[in-house]
Amino acid sequence: MTEVFTQNPAQVFGIVLALIGAVFLSIGAQLQYRGVGKVEKSLGDTGGGLTMRQLLALLGRPSWVLGTSMLGAAIVLQLFSLSLAPLIVVQPLGAVALVITAIVNARVSHVRLNRISVFAICLCVAGVGLFVTIAAFTAVDKPVSDADLITILTILAVVLALFGATFAFLRKRFKALFYIIGAGVLYGFVATLAKVVISRLQSENFTWLTVLCLLGLIGAAALGAYFVQNAYSSGPPDLVIAGLTVIDPLVAVTIGIVVLDEASQAPSWALWAFALVGAIAIWGVFLLSKHHPQTNLPVEQAPTPAAPSDGTA
Repeated sequence: MTEVFTQNPAQVFGIVLALIGAVFLSIGAQLQYRGVGKVEKSLGDTGGGLTMRQLLALLGRPSWVLGTSMLGAAIVLQLFSLSLAPLIVVQPLGAVALVITAIVNARVSHVRLNRISVFAICLCVAGVGLFVTIAAFTAVDKPVSDADLITILTILAVVLALFGATFAFLRKRFKALFYIIGAGVLYGFVATLAKVVISRLQSENFTWLTVLCLLGLIGAAALGAYFVQNAYSSGPPDLVIAGLTVIDPLVAVTIGIVVLDEASQAPSWALWAFALVGAIAIWGVFLLSKHHPQTNLPVEQAPTPAAPSDGTA
């Protein structure tokens, strides 16, 4: 461990910042979840995504504002960590937030996680951890060329159009899982574009492509944030964080492998391993969405320790 600090202290500091950001992320998610629940209780659940009236009402909820501030701090810490350490090292550390969120939510909501939910969380953390460990030993960090960046932005434009159109026409049928998947995919692009923008600013390479990166980053982050708030209205915070901390890094690393060709020197077994452990992590998200005790309960109806238990929660 001493050798790591000596050889690359900046990277170690980046890891520490990412871990602190994970703590902020977990607490901020819990506070936002409470704020969304209180707004829906007072204004009603429209069943088709949060309305503008509900979004404005969130600004009047101290818990939601504080949670948003903590999430903002988590993003700032993550950006600093991305400037000090590789994406494949920093991004998956958000899985720590899943464990913290599960513990905090269980204590605050007085809901004990069942065995399947605990198993699902373990699958998420283990799958992401193995995915990134393989990437760390087999992938190579390559500079993002203008052609690669145009490809990433084009894919992002298609993704934004698909999610936007799907939400516009089918939003009344959506459950938490759709919003979680959508937010995870979008935040995967946000992490990649943030790394590109930071790298270009550090090298003083501020061009029109950098401006497009910023615009794409802002658009993906805005739609992703809206999806997250909708996910809170139909799912518990640890399920939301599970989706983000699993899908987000999988998308970011997949972009690196497919578009940036960062796995060009990886052996053939590594590609199969990527698919296997990625599937394990995603399976954990689906299990958690199906078996979490709070999946089908509104925020304000979470059982308390004194409530009688009939095994139907």
